[in-house]
Amino acid sequence: MTSFTTRTKASLREALLDAAAELLPDRGHAALRMADVAARAGVSRQTVYNEFGTKAALTQAVALRTTSEFLDGIRQRFAEAGELRAGIRLAVVYTIEHAREDRLVAAALGTEAAEDLLPLLTTRGEPILTAATQLVTEQYLALEPALPPEAAALLAETVVRLSLSHLVLPTHTAAEAADAVLAVLAPAVDRFVHSSSTME
Repeated sequence: MTSFTTRTKASLREALLDAAAELLPDRGHAALRMADVAARAGVSRQTVYNEFGTKAALTQAVALRTTSEFLDGIRQRFAEAGELRAGIRLAVVYTIEHAREDRLVAAALGTEAAEDLLPLLTTRGEPILTAATQLVTEQYLALEPALPPEAAALLAETVVRLSLSHLVLPTHTAAEAADAVLAVLAPAVDRFVHSSSTME
């Protein structure tokens, strides 16, 4: 009985997140109405409030779910690469290209209606930055065990911040941006690995 209830609650939450994700690109956060999310999901407005509490919490949950999908793709790119530097390049290309294809992220980056979602990637982007940095740090340590953990974390945060910068203000192709990020990161990786090996 408990597992069925848990599955049902999870399904409800996903249905509400799906509904909000469909509405946000055209309306942004300010014009999103909980009643419209409820109608799209086929539930009462009170059900949406019971699940998320506030509209801000609902929008944040949509952003975090979208981030989770991105992180799955990044994890896959590192696994395919099998080597840190190649993994960095593949992950940056994927992040930028996928963001431009993702309806919600593309709207936040480029439409007036959804421009109030942009802070979720910038000034209020700490949850996304933290989640991405943690995943990338794990990948760096798995592919380059000689990296000190604190160096891996610093490099991971740097590449995430650079990737977000290329998303928010795109001036080059995804491949060009990835090459630039790698040009910055590769010497730093080599320096930290070399420093670690000489200390042993």
